[in-house]
Amino acid sequence: MVRKCSKFPNGFFCRIFCFPFQPRVPIQSLVLASTPSYTKHPIQLLFTTLNPQHNTTIMANKTLLPRLNTRVLPRRPLYLSNPRSYHSYDHPSPSGPFNAVETSILSASLPHIPSHGFTSTTLSLGAKDAGYIDASTNLFSNGAFSLVHYHLVTQRLGLASKTHVLNVQEGERPMGTGAKVKALAWERLMANREVIHRWQEALALMAQPSNFPTAISELSSLADEIWFLAGDKSVDSSWYTKRASLSTIYAATDLFMTRDKSPEFAETREFLDRRFEDVQVLGKATGSLGQWVGFTAQAGLNVLRSKGVRI
Repeated sequence: MVRKCSKFPNGFFCRIFCFPFQPRVPIQSLVLASTPSYTKHPIQLLFTTLNPQHNTTIMANKTLLPRLNTRVLPRRPLYLSNPRSYHSYDHPSPSGPFNAVETSILSASLPHIPSHGFTSTTLSLGAKDAGYIDASTNLFSNGAFSLVHYHLVTQRLGLASKTHVLNVQEGERPMGTGAKVKALAWERLMANREVIHRWQEALALMAQPSNFPTAISELSSLADEIWFLAGDKSVDSSWYTKRASLSTIYAATDLFMTRDKSPEFAETREFLDRRFEDVQVLGKATGSLGQWVGFTAQAGLNVLRSKGVRI
């Protein structure tokens, strides 16, 4: 409701809705007076006019709706969305990407891979062997790729029990870190021997855009696992270059192995040796270049300092 005040000849409109007004005392500003409580008591609104000819103030009472109090949310503990990507003897490794039911089905499916490949048929057979109905395969949102993922995870974790390949006989020279890395990489490649005739199916599944991030993550974890088991303790930038180089070598050798028909994969072993030799030569050349650049830069700084330049 908008009412016109007859006390003002120039026409003053009071915009207080549904409440009458009464003349009181003069005021020259807008004042808001409120009671201590915002929820149970009305507040008084004092409106004035700046017309000097009339010493009149309009007062009105208006009940406001309850005001919601500010709610402070309790603090919640911070959880990491991704598991840690490093090794620690003090803390146990995080649980794998599969729960108990999925693990039982996938583990029962592995023996069917040589015959049926990385397919949904293998998943169904594994579910039956594990005592579940065929519809239980709907638990795997990634379908047949879950078989590939499970194979990659289990074989990577299984390397820890195969470190006997790093032992040497009495009187022999101990293996260096590079030789240990090569031996562990070869041991992991040999874990695909039983399914190598089906491995191109796995590579095709890993190359799909929806599965590619998981495949790359597993390759990176495998390289990290091999370097860790080999005893690498680097903490500088070489930590990254070593794992990147090993990932490249392993991926190339893994693909080459699918086409190898030689006895005991002899050609694959030669291919792996050549890739490691190439990396060693490249690493030496890069190291020599880095030493040369560092020496030249230091010599240049010394010359400038001898000339009085403050560096």
